[in-house]
Amino acid sequence: MITVVSGLPRSGTSMMMKMLEAGGKKVLTDSLRTADEDNLKGYYEDERVKALHQDNAWISEAEGQVVKVISYLLKYLPESHKYKIIFMERKIAEVLASQKKMMRRRGEPTDDVPDGIMTGIFQKHLDETYAWLSNQPSMRVLYISYNDSLDEPEDCAEKVNSFLGGGMDIEKMMQVVDSSLYRQRK
Repeated sequence: MITVVSGLPRSGTSMMMKMLEAGGKKVLTDSLRTADEDNLKGYYEDERVKALHQDNAWISEAEGQVVKVISYLLKYLPESHKYKIIFMERKIAEVLASQKKMMRRRGEPTDDVPDGIMTGIFQKHLDETYAWLSNQPSMRVLYISYNDSLDEPEDCAEKVNSFLGGGMDIEKMMQVVDSSLYRQRK
C-alpha cells in the first residue's frame, strides 16, 4: 500500500504531509525543495514525481510510506500498486490567489488568463479527476477540505487516521494545523 497526498498545487498538500509525518507516518521526500516564504513549514516533495509520466518505476520505493503527487500526475501512478489517496480540496479562488502570489514573489509572470477562465479550467480538471478516481479499482480516496481542516483540525485528523487504519497520534497531527498560515482567504 502506498499513501498519496494529492490535490491542486497550493491546496494544502504540504500541510497534510506534515500532519501525516507528525502522526507517525514515514514520508518519502528528497528534501531538495526547502521551506521558504510561500511554504514556511516545507514542501514535502520528491522531484521524481514531476517526471512520473516518463518514469514511474521508482514508486515501489514508496511502499508503506506517504508521497505527494499533484492531481495532474495521478494518472501516471502504475496500476500494479494499491493506493490510499488523501485528496486535498481548497476553494479555487484561494488556490489561484496563492499561486499568483508565489509567482510574483519569485519574479515569474502571472498568467494573462483571467481568473474566471482559470477557475473553469481547474474545475474541469477536478471534475475529470474525480470521475477518473471513482473508476480506479486500485485507489481508495478520502477527500479533505483544506478550509474545513483549519476550522476543525481534530475532525480532519480523526478522518485521516481512520482512513489509514488507525494508530496515528491525533494530538500531534492537530498541532501541525496553523491557521495563521491561511493567507489567501476568499
